[in-house]
Amino acid sequence: MATRTPEIRDAWVGGTWALVLAGGEGSRLQALTTTPNGVVVPKQFCSLRGGPSLLTQALIRAGSVAPTIQTCAVVAAQHRWWWELPLGALPKENVFVQPENRGTAHGVLLALLRLEARDPSANVLMIPADHYIRHEALFARSLRQVAELAARMDDEVYLLGADPERADTELGYILPADRRPHRPTRVLSFVEKPDPVRIQALLKAGALWNMFIVAGSVRALLDLYDLSHGSSVARMRAVIGGKKHRAIDRRSIDNGSLAAIYRHLPSVDFSRDLLEPQATKLRVLGVPPCGWNDLGTPRRVVETLLQPPAEFERADSLPFPSAALSLADQYGRLSRGNGSNLPL
Repeated sequence: MATRTPEIRDAWVGGTWALVLAGGEGSRLQALTTTPNGVVVPKQFCSLRGGPSLLTQALIRAGSVAPTIQTCAVVAAQHRWWWELPLGALPKENVFVQPENRGTAHGVLLALLRLEARDPSANVLMIPADHYIRHEALFARSLRQVAELAARMDDEVYLLGADPERADTELGYILPADRRPHRPTRVLSFVEKPDPVRIQALLKAGALWNMFIVAGSVRALLDLYDLSHGSSVARMRAVIGGKKHRAIDRRSIDNGSLAAIYRHLPSVDFSRDLLEPQATKLRVLGVPPCGWNDLGTPRRVVETLLQPPAEFERADSLPFPSAALSLADQYGRLSRGNGSNLPL
C-alpha cells in the first residue's frame, strides 16, 4: 500500500504569519560577539545576560500573534550551526534558508514568495531577531494591534514606530503625517541617523523611532517590489512557485536554481531601497514606551546592560536552551582586559 506524503499543515488560509528576520551578520557588534577563540557569533544567536538567545526571544514575541505552525524565520545558510537548535520547534518548511546574503530585501522576498505559494491570502508580520524589549507584555499588545490592522486593510502596509525615549543620532526616524497617539497615520518620510539639530525638529514634529517591524498582506508587501525590483520577483518566483506558477510543488524548491539566482542578485536593503522611496504609501502605528532597543552598536548594548534586567532575562526564567554567547559576559571579559578595544 502506497504511503501518502503528508501535506504541509496550514493553521488557516488568510491568517497571520509571523516572520522572524534572522539572516544578518551583525558586523557592527563583532567587537562584542567574537569569542576568545576568534569565532564570530552573529548577535541574534547571542543572549543579553545569559539564557535564551535574542532569536529565541523573537520567536516568543512572534507567538503573541501567530501559532507555531504559522511562525517562520529567514536565516542564512552559513549560520546553520547557530540556528538549527533554536528553530528546531518550527516546521521544517517554515525555515527559509538564503544561499547567501544579498541584503534584507531579498531575504524578505524569499520568505514572501514561499508564503504566497502556500497561502496567497496570508497576512505577514515581520519581526527582527536581534532587538531587545524591556516591557514585553506592553509591546505584544502593539504587535497584535498592527497585525489586526493589516488583516482588516489588506491593501495597506503598516510599520511600528517607538515613541522616542531620548534624542538618539544612531537610529532611524519615521515622520508621520499627523500626531495620533497609538493610532495609525500616513508616513511622510524617513530620516536615517539625523544630526542633533535635525533630531530636535523631528521630535517636535512627532517623529517615531523606526523599529523595522512591518505588517501587511503578502500581496501588499510584494507590491512594494514592483517599483524597481520586479525582475528579481519574477526570477525568484519561477523557482519558488506562487500564484503564477502553480505547477511547482509547494513543499520543495530547486535549491541549486535558487543559489544560481542569488549569485547574480544585487544587495538591496528593504528599509532604505523599498520602504523609504515609497514612504507615502505606508502607515505607521506608534508604540508606547516599552524599553525597545535595536542593540545595533556596542554602545547601545552596554547602555542596555547597565539598566536593571527585566524579569524574563533571568537565565532560569524560560524553558529554552541557553545561547552560545552572553553579551554581558563578553562585555565583562573585555572590560577586565583592554576596554579600549571596545568602540562605544
